[in-house]
Amino acid sequence: MKDKCGVVGVWFDKEKNRDSAAIYIYYALQALQHRGQESSGIAVNNGNAVLNDKGMGLVTDYFNRDRLQRLAGYTGIGHVRYSTTGSSRLENCQPFIVSYKNGTIALAHNGNLVNYRELKKELEADGRVFTSDSDTEVISHLLVKEMMRNDLVEAVRETMRKLVGSYSLVILAGDKIIGVRDPLGFKPLCIGRLDNGYIITSESAAIDTLNGELLRDVAPGEMVILSDKIESHKLFKCKNHAHCMFEFVYFARPDSIIDGKLVYRVRHRIGEELAKECPTKADCVSPVPDSGITSAIGYSNTSGVHYTEGLIKNRYVGRTFIMPGQDLRETAVRLKLNTVRENVAGKDVILIDDSIVRGTTSRRIIDLIRRAGAKSVHARIGSPPIISPCYLGIDMATREELIAAHKSIKGVEFMIGADSLYYISLEGLVKAIGIDKDDLCTGCLTGVYPIEIPGERCESRQTKLNNFVCE
Repeated sequence: MKDKCGVVGVWFDKEKNRDSAAIYIYYALQALQHRGQESSGIAVNNGNAVLNDKGMGLVTDYFNRDRLQRLAGYTGIGHVRYSTTGSSRLENCQPFIVSYKNGTIALAHNGNLVNYRELKKELEADGRVFTSDSDTEVISHLLVKEMMRNDLVEAVRETMRKLVGSYSLVILAGDKIIGVRDPLGFKPLCIGRLDNGYIITSESAAIDTLNGELLRDVAPGEMVILSDKIESHKLFKCKNHAHCMFEFVYFARPDSIIDGKLVYRVRHRIGEELAKECPTKADCVSPVPDSGITSAIGYSNTSGVHYTEGLIKNRYVGRTFIMPGQDLRETAVRLKLNTVRENVAGKDVILIDDSIVRGTTSRRIIDLIRRAGAKSVHARIGSPPIISPCYLGIDMATREELIAAHKSIKGVEFMIGADSLYYISLEGLVKAIGIDKDDLCTGCLTGVYPIEIPGERCESRQTKLNNFVCE
């Protein structure tokens, strides 16, 4: 599974950090690289113009010293991308730059719009020209259209009225940085203080990387403006929110704090809950690295079963292309993960993983552990069964590809080759996260979504007003 994107914006005092915004953004984007590996981009304002550069690949693959030196400016935004809406090509790289009669804006987006096709048709009928098939460009054009007839705050408010879906935005407008979070708060966004400036970003780990101080999360439905101070506008308010539960289970870095919750602690509690819900007699508990590590530690501490690393991850391997033939496919798996034979041979192993999507990877991992000599493998999963697709910013799978959508737990157990299989309960997951169930998006686990999605069940948390806007 892949999350859509990571975003960052920095503002510095022009007299104290005139040219250094890009290097700060560069390091922040590296801290967010786990949120997207397809492309990266940076846009800065130098006081006279907006300079931007973006390209395919990892942050360190595309940006070098020369590229960064050409992006001299004191305020700016950055983006790392994995596509959910829009294909993986240069035209869809962010930030998007749009010029209009009053200036130029740059915009970057984490999330996914459900109604972007309808909005795009309306804008094309209005004469707008698009260079990509990304929903982010739709947001950019909508915002510029509103900025031509409203002040900045009202332009953002009117744009939000039209958007249905998940979005955390960072916007460079003149010498200001704007952050916007959708009214249900699907995707994370937080604010920090830097020396001589401020930062707004997807995860607090990026703030830590820059030796900054986390101030707070951007509230759902809030717009913040960073300049020489932090200006807040609560544009819309919902009775309940819909924070993505997979940020806590898988996507976010464990050292990030999201909506007041340390992700590491949440994952540790997931392991604790698994141990309580399904006590299992075994010789050792071992994680699927990296996202299963913290939960495995929590499981071990609660159950008393010895923690060991049965799998070692090769952290220098990117994506492996689909290889013909079973032998070569198995080689691709071993390239990413290798067993520590002495830690599992002759033992009953509890294997902790964050989720099962298609089941193919789980099967290959369990096969690896068996070949290393394990007597038995008991799979324990840190999220309930995934039975429905995500339409709100996660590149997960189609319903047909989701193994739990078509098979019972015993059926999944058989398909992945485990001696036993147990998923954490939804109640246990909610308890581990520490956020009320009514404030979490669990659509992929329940098939019931917090906003209206064509063909799916909706448990609406929004008051519909002028195209699904909350008051």
